[in-house]
Amino acid sequence: MSLLSHLRVSTLFFDMNSYYASVAQAEEPALMGRPVGVLTTDAPNAACIAASVEAKRRGVRMGTRQDEARRLCPGIVFRPVKHDVCVDYHHAILQAVETVIPVHRVWSIDECSCLLTGSEQELPRALQIGQALQKAVLAVNPALRCSVGLAPTRLLAKIAAELEKPMGLNWLVPEVLPDRIAHLALDDLPGVSWRMKARLEAAGISDVTTLYGIAPKRARALWGNVTGERFIRELRGETVVWPETKRGMIGHGQVLTGPNATPEGARLVTRRLLVKAAARLRREGYFARSLSISVKNGEKIEGRRRHSRDSTLRATQDTFFLLEVLAGLWADLPPTPRPKAVSVTLGGLIKEARVMDDLFAPTEDRAPLCLAIDRLNQRFGQDTVRYGLLPPHHVAYTGAKIAFGRIPLREDFAE
Repeated sequence: MSLLSHLRVSTLFFDMNSYYASVAQAEEPALMGRPVGVLTTDAPNAACIAASVEAKRRGVRMGTRQDEARRLCPGIVFRPVKHDVCVDYHHAILQAVETVIPVHRVWSIDECSCLLTGSEQELPRALQIGQALQKAVLAVNPALRCSVGLAPTRLLAKIAAELEKPMGLNWLVPEVLPDRIAHLALDDLPGVSWRMKARLEAAGISDVTTLYGIAPKRARALWGNVTGERFIRELRGETVVWPETKRGMIGHGQVLTGPNATPEGARLVTRRLLVKAAARLRREGYFARSLSISVKNGEKIEGRRRHSRDSTLRATQDTFFLLEVLAGLWADLPPTPRPKAVSVTLGGLIKEARVMDDLFAPTEDRAPLCLAIDRLNQRFGQDTVRYGLLPPHHVAYTGAKIAFGRIPLREDFAE
């Protein structure tokens, strides 16, 4: 009998390696094996959103500017991120994984977890499943590689997946802890930010072994809430039930470039972002009860670079009404001669089923018209029907960018 057969794991976590760069290499096989930097946008000296394994070995990281990346890694090739293509590969990967084991939860565009049951929880069998999963992903495209972690909790499985890249397959159980992770820095652990690291160090906790040994109640006090206790218990391999999070807002933001970096360009970009957010409201079945806007300036105005305005609303999905509210909020902002970025947020979300009719609301119901516009744009292409003027400078993927915890739908790219 295998020495590992008595060890059991319940979670498999897989993490795609250098995902955006791998997608670029999958789309252009000539880039395989070459250093690649994926840019936030196709603009001079834009920052890298990701780097291939070959570029990372030369020091290129997320946030590295093109000039610095060229210095660190002569011969590096740059490609702008293609959000729609990355989403297509994401779904192809999920389909491939499902032939091996059901995907339990998608955490981000490149991270997912699966639950192991019955004999799958025996470590030798779990390792076989992990290898089969890696092969299934490679079958989608040879450029796509993933690391797999196995453990009794999601946190430990995620840490195990990070231990070796690319194509790592590792496991963590209480029997080998904390020794197996003692070499990690505190902020190598998911959930320990640089601020949390500073707080832990101020409390005399400077390494993972010490952190592993603290009492759950002390962890609660250090974190300032129950999250700390849950974190420590998961780190030790204990089963923890995390409460389900609820959607509270829909927001979009954009850095302004070219002709959009003017007062009028900023206003039109903000309108554009709001139109996209309102379409998402309707598609996801929500009504909004607040609208907030924010503008970041290139210089201080009234002592600050960022100014915001917000308004409470009757529950609405109506783009026309939201644009009217936006016009009032924008007029109340101080002059912004050098705007750098804008954002909009629809908050106070409630599901359609909970919306009560307002006796004092305007009798005109424009929701059917907004839905008809949505359908026309989905069928015939983005901006077939527009809510007024578009920004002077077209920026790809406005309101349809991949963000942590959010993967755009195909519909996002057509609105």
